[in-house]
Amino acid sequence: MSTNIPILLVFELIHYFQSEQKAIADSEKAKRKVLLFQHETLRSQINPHFLFNSLNVLSSLIYINPDNANKFTKALSKTYRYVLSLTRQPVVSVAEELDALDSYLFLMSMRFEDSFTFTVNKIADCDSNEIIPLTLQLLIENAFKHNIATEESLLDIKITIDSDYITVENNIQPSNDADKGGIGLKYITKQYKLYAKDVIVEHTEQMFIVKIPYIQS
Repeated sequence: MSTNIPILLVFELIHYFQSEQKAIADSEKAKRKVLLFQHETLRSQINPHFLFNSLNVLSSLIYINPDNANKFTKALSKTYRYVLSLTRQPVVSVAEELDALDSYLFLMSMRFEDSFTFTVNKIADCDSNEIIPLTLQLLIENAFKHNIATEESLLDIKITIDSDYITVENNIQPSNDADKGGIGLKYITKQYKLYAKDVIVEHTEQMFIVKIPYIQS
């Protein structure tokens, strides 16, 4: 038996190093996928359609309400800075995401005016927990993309933050001319799968609900 011990140790070491190399390769593959998602997201946000709508709103505000035009410009700038910073951040804190979301929601309020409501309900203090960047913005963008939002038919968007999930929900008011392109829920789901996390989707006749797990808490 004693003569076999060195041989067994060699095999154990070989197995260990092979496992280490596979883990490193898997980690690098995951990082590349995350970076690809960030680049696709960047292109999604800085696309002609988004820019065209933003500039149209800004152009109108310059003549109607110069003060709001200035606020709109600052919010647009902050939104773009956040998107551009994501090449250095595979995950962000909930606090960072909510801070960036404020600027995006201001842009939406200037565009859609009094046609939607938005509330955040913090059941637990999870500001330091981490999620994938732009998760909330993309989910809210999807709500506007696929639903009607008017003063007569308000789009109601709610975010609930608890110890296990961030829940994003909206009432369903299907839009016939919804744009089916761009980055959707399936892309968000894929990114959380990289971290072995499952995004929960609940679809009823009245509500569309998405529960986002934390990457780190």
